[in-house]
Amino acid sequence: MTKFDKAKLPSRHVTEGPARAPHRSYYYAMGMSEEEIHQPLIGVATCWNEAAPCNIALNRQAQSVKMGVKYASGTPREFTTITVTDGIAMGHEGMRSSLASREAIADTVELTMRGHCYDALVGLAGCDKSLPGMMMAMVRLNVPSVFLYGGSILPGRLDGKDVTVQDVFEAVGQNQAGNLSECELEKLEKVACPSAGACGGQFTANTMACVSEAIGLALMNSSGAPAPYESRDQYAEASGSAVMNLLEKGIRARDVVTRKSLENAARVVACTGGSTNAGLHLPAIAHEAGIEFFLDDVCDIFKDTPYFVDLKPGGQFVAKDLYEVGGVPVVMKELRKAGLIHEECMTADGITMGEALDKITREADGRVIYPVDKPLSKTGGVVGLKGNLAPAGAIVKVAGMSEEQQVFTGPARVFECEEDAFAAVQERAYEEGEVIVIRNEGPAGGPGMREMLATTAALSGQGMGKKVALITDGRFSGATRGFCVGHVGPEAAHGGPIALLQNGDVITIDAIKGAISVDLSDEELTKRKESWPGPRETIYASGALWKYAQLVGETYKGAVTHPGGGKERHVYADI
Repeated sequence: MTKFDKAKLPSRHVTEGPARAPHRSYYYAMGMSEEEIHQPLIGVATCWNEAAPCNIALNRQAQSVKMGVKYASGTPREFTTITVTDGIAMGHEGMRSSLASREAIADTVELTMRGHCYDALVGLAGCDKSLPGMMMAMVRLNVPSVFLYGGSILPGRLDGKDVTVQDVFEAVGQNQAGNLSECELEKLEKVACPSAGACGGQFTANTMACVSEAIGLALMNSSGAPAPYESRDQYAEASGSAVMNLLEKGIRARDVVTRKSLENAARVVACTGGSTNAGLHLPAIAHEAGIEFFLDDVCDIFKDTPYFVDLKPGGQFVAKDLYEVGGVPVVMKELRKAGLIHEECMTADGITMGEALDKITREADGRVIYPVDKPLSKTGGVVGLKGNLAPAGAIVKVAGMSEEQQVFTGPARVFECEEDAFAAVQERAYEEGEVIVIRNEGPAGGPGMREMLATTAALSGQGMGKKVALITDGRFSGATRGFCVGHVGPEAAHGGPIALLQNGDVITIDAIKGAISVDLSDEELTKRKESWPGPRETIYASGALWKYAQLVGETYKGAVTHPGGGKERHVYADI
């Protein structure tokens, strides 16, 4: 006898009854016992690969997840999916694959789960798009699900200071400016990334790792420990046991991911000065559940959430430091004191967020996590912008910037792609006080909505990060700093106003008021639209990127590629 009745579980289609004898023979071929075959089958999906340090520790952690599943009377079935690691894809054509990989991850996890009729899912991810991609699959399938982050990299040390890969990107700019020798650059590159794990600052991976806890899909505090720590294996084992508890209680991914839990997640992004990419990924996760939670909604929450966690790139500390002072649970406890958390939301522990936070005894340390009533600034580290230059919205990270630095007016210097802009920055072919415009880098027009870290880091390295502004219909890395506006929509390929800009047009960005405008009349914009030659042709006329460009929707809705939960006619978990 098993602990679970499989009569309503998807795996009954591959394990139960005389007609499934051929299927069972395959399971026997893999060394499974009769008891294991008739237990619930639990997908353990990892993004393990040798592409980057972010993913290299996931294989070890997956084995611990499987032990946890086994202890709780489940049968784990491990499988892998792809990742595209932004740090290595950055600054060249490879970055076009990054955002598209998020959809591929969600799609491949869905197809594996569907094809083999697995009953629940533990998903492990380490890098950038793999985190939202895995969470999107969980919500799309609506099976009991637990997410586990692979953990962050340890900081490197040079000359008595912590260093990260962000320092290396910025050092490239310093080297180009003649302020850093190649020998010094080489010393830095060899020590900046000393271990397995994802980038250590509050860049995209750590931002979405914090989201996984705040949204309820991950066990409390599971995102914090660095990848090399053996203690991660205990969180992995607990995650395997937790998914069996959710299966027993009938708690599914959409019972956890609700409008209110998405708001909790956005709060945590804001108060930690997280990556602007959350403004893309939260709407995409919501879309899988059929919830309309767009960039505007995310930015409204950012607007009235204090910023009180001092993390890089705007602040001083890295993920390991946050973990050592109590991690995301202490951050959420501070938000609760200000009445900014929905406590009734369900978590991966099978208890409510309020019940989970009641167990947290640690308090804000005042160095990494400030008390919520004594924040670094009164509004979130990320701000939404709207205006005649971005009718569908845009987003900017202001964490670490003073109020005076959050208003900028200057003439446009327009580039048709990132390479042109990067070359101009290298040659210093721009002027202080200008607004650098990089267009044709949106989801459809890129294709792939590349991140601009190479360009922004070079500007910072030249000491010009605060002397120019930059706007794009593409994205920025979570490691970007300076006055950099991304996600400008509609994108150039869809005929948005960014496509109509000319050199010298005066642009005003006001992050305090949430406005972005160009000093042109509606009549002038209409006239330019009429003579606009249409979207720029790309070299991607077939293959995955062509397919992505055809399907991808608007940035403010999450740049998604299918109709989502609002249009579905069945839920996988009910097959």
